[in-house]
Amino acid sequence: MCELVYGIHAVKSVLDNHSKRILSVYVSLKSKDLRLRVLIDQIKQYKISIQKCDRRRLDIQVQGALHQGIVAKIAKKYCIQESDLPNFLMKCKTIPLLVILDGITDPHNLGACLRSADAAGAHMVIVPRDRSASVNGTVRKVASGSVDHIPFMQVTNLVRTLRLLQKNNIWIIGTVVQSKRFIFESKLIRPLAFVMGSEGNGIRYLTQKNCDELITIPMLGAAESLNVSVATGICLFEALRQREKFK
Repeated sequence: MCELVYGIHAVKSVLDNHSKRILSVYVSLKSKDLRLRVLIDQIKQYKISIQKCDRRRLDIQVQGALHQGIVAKIAKKYCIQESDLPNFLMKCKTIPLLVILDGITDPHNLGACLRSADAAGAHMVIVPRDRSASVNGTVRKVASGSVDHIPFMQVTNLVRTLRLLQKNNIWIIGTVVQSKRFIFESKLIRPLAFVMGSEGNGIRYLTQKNCDELITIPMLGAAESLNVSVATGICLFEALRQREKFK
């Protein structure tokens, strides 16, 4: 099994962190981008196969996405399994902080959420296998290297995963449009997981039913909700702020 990674920053991130997973690299014949030339020189040092081709071939490979003249074929990495969760949580060096994305189907939103989670020091991002975007080239490009830094897990049954987390002392906080409790009033210094839903539908009914707490982000203007990646960033950095305060 392999996947395509494209874009200068995304390919460099894989090269810097998981060079052995790169199977081959395709680069544009006519690119004059200095950053690309530097990256190609770096790839050559690892003795990875480099194939020069025209831009049209690259366009076809990534289905018209912006590739900046470089596409890499990489071996898929091992994905953390649900059974790994208890051991994973025990090994966290800081108070566990997880993100659960329920129904996020847009790869741009998934990539942005991964970037926010990585920036805030979250330990893992969890998504359901069905009705959810998976990691692909678009996600990697939007995440700007974060895919290679933050553990990512797909689960078959999200409710079962929530209950497993609760058994391991993780407090589940669901984010909803309307709640009597604002995020700033919630105690976020304990081990916890934020559940974030899609902009249109929010988190599903069964997911809400299995949350320990439901919170909302105050909205003062005309907008009724925020993009999920923005909401994720607000929640995570409020948790980070509270934890820094109580160090």
